[in-house]
Amino acid sequence: MQKTCLMSKMPMETSSLYNEDLAPIPQEKRTWGTGNYAALWISMSLCIPTYTMASSMINQGMSWWQAILTIFIGNAIVLVPMLLNGHAGAKYGIPFPVLARASFGTRGANVPALLRAVVACGWFGIQTWIGGESIYHLLRAWNPSLAAIDNSGLFPQTLPLLCFAAFWLLNMFVVYKGVESIRKLLVFKAVFLPLAAIALFAWAVTAAKGLGPILAKPSAFTDSASFFKFFFPALTAVIGFWATLSLNIPDFTRYAKSQRAQIRGQAIGLPPSMTLFAFVGVIVTSASAILYGQPEWDPVKLAGHFENKLVVSFAMLGIVLSTLATNIAANIVSPANDFANLAPKKINFRTGGFITGILGLCIFPWKLVADPTGYIFTWLIGYSGLLGPVGGIMIADYYFIRRQTLHVNELYRHEGRYGYSDGFNARALMALVLGILPNIPGFLVTIHVVDAARVTPWVADLYHYAWFVGFLLSGILYLLLMRRRVVPDREPVPIPDEQTAYAPAH
Repeated sequence: MQKTCLMSKMPMETSSLYNEDLAPIPQEKRTWGTGNYAALWISMSLCIPTYTMASSMINQGMSWWQAILTIFIGNAIVLVPMLLNGHAGAKYGIPFPVLARASFGTRGANVPALLRAVVACGWFGIQTWIGGESIYHLLRAWNPSLAAIDNSGLFPQTLPLLCFAAFWLLNMFVVYKGVESIRKLLVFKAVFLPLAAIALFAWAVTAAKGLGPILAKPSAFTDSASFFKFFFPALTAVIGFWATLSLNIPDFTRYAKSQRAQIRGQAIGLPPSMTLFAFVGVIVTSASAILYGQPEWDPVKLAGHFENKLVVSFAMLGIVLSTLATNIAANIVSPANDFANLAPKKINFRTGGFITGILGLCIFPWKLVADPTGYIFTWLIGYSGLLGPVGGIMIADYYFIRRQTLHVNELYRHEGRYGYSDGFNARALMALVLGILPNIPGFLVTIHVVDAARVTPWVADLYHYAWFVGFLLSGILYLLLMRRRVVPDREPVPIPDEQTAYAPAH
């Protein structure tokens, strides 16, 4: 079946905005049900950064129940934009970069796509460092004379850096072979990590002689003021954890059988699995504080405390393989689509994957994960301040301007209604910039570029609510700027040969 652009006799395939990876998914190929989306989130939630996020809160002074409650609330909040943005993917079968064309323009969509892609590159670097670190601890288990990894300088020691490079090359090899090569590893991950989490939980309870001493560990915050000073930045960090997927979730929901499937599946899969695995991290970190005198928030380093070489080897090998699977599924597929949106005729999945890998090296991921304070306050909150405004604009556009109606064919044409001015919607870009600006002073203070004494306290504190500030401010500004620019669309009438290809899922 040949796809033809609306108001044009030219086939859609000839458009510079089209390639097979970005094309709408036909209704007959949308096969994901509720179980698929629940399994997707369970698989993606069971990862080392989930454990790290929860246990780092313990390391910063929260009690176990405070950390768990923060994790649950944050994931319940981020589920809302996840479901709202996922609607368009399920209805029209289009990925995130194509959906962004409706609000930002056919060329302007590259701005949010690149913001999302760069963050994915950061996550790719973090996961790759975790994999390389696991390889190093595997070697260290058999050669205890090897020194502990030192992240205090710009670069770690030579051998840990070589392990990181080896794991990076393994990721690039999988990208070269294609996504199909990772399927068996994804199955392994889905089986191994839940079993490993149960085993780790059992070890913590046994070693600490029951749950009593673990749950009895009090909060380090002595009053409500000090608690909430940490709680709100931590909550923003939790939201930031999945702020990436809350944007590009159409990359997955475009395969949904129905709206009900993606809504129920995500609701079942996301908050519960994140909270339960975070609970394991909290319990184990609390136990490590009892056993070793201080909390060990990094599970890779925690495994290094075990004396049995075979146990350490099994744990590290499992982390290596599961991290590889997560990296390809969560941190390669989506940015590959985003980079492809730059030049659909020139960039495919493999090229986009290589770009992701190279940029992932440039963020010095070993520095990000070396300190839980930097992980929460610099990385997670920082990029949430970039992606929150994008989410606010896209949701405002789709629900209040477009009324959940898109002319799919014109998303692939510079000359259509989504072409705006030379492909850019200046109003969306203005709302984006204005939504990011309030968070910049606090970010500069956090990374010690600007002295805190030179910034008004309440202005600097806005950064602790970066995602909320950007999401609400950009969304509202976009509606005000666009209220006279666009008349809500009516349901487009498809031309005859598109009736099957673009039938929306309801």
